Parts: sequence; C-alpha cells; structure tokens
Amino acid sequence: MANIKSAKKRILVAQTKAERNKSIRSGVKTAMKKVFAAVEGGDKAAASAALVNATKIIEAAASKGVYHKNNASRKVSRLAVAVNKMA
Repeated sequence: MANIKSAKKRILVAQTKAERNKSIRSGVKTAMKKVFAAVEGGDKAAASAALVNATKIIEAAASKGVYHKNNASRKVSRLAVAVNKMA
C-alpha cells in the first residue's frame, strides 16, 4: 500500500476510472449483442434500430477514450455489414 498521499489518490482515481471504463465497455457489448440477436432473428427493422443505438453508444465510448477511434470504427463497421447482409 502506498504511503504518500498523492500515490493514495492516484490509486483511488485509477479505480474510479477503471470502474467507469468497465461499465462503458459492458454497455457497448450489450448493444452489439442486441444487433447480432436481431440479425439472427431476421428482423430487419429491429436490427436497424439496434444498429443506430449501438453506433451512438460505441461513438460515445470512443469520444470518452475508452476505445481507440479505429477500434470503434471497426465495431460499427462489423455491425453495419451484418445488418446490410440481411435479405
């Protein structure tokens, strides 16, 4: 355990940020699962709606620095391809 006051604060701040990032990542995964579930179910309207929502969540995560912008772009692209491949 740290003895210096600033080191103790850094530990607390790091824990807070880790919890925040974990929550945001979890939300992204949930949104992605909803899109893939709609694609598997064959519901184009639901998949499109879920895609819009997931895109918003992923872009927000990227803007907060949780994901690199290229990683976020790749996630959105994969979701869009999955929805666009639906018949």
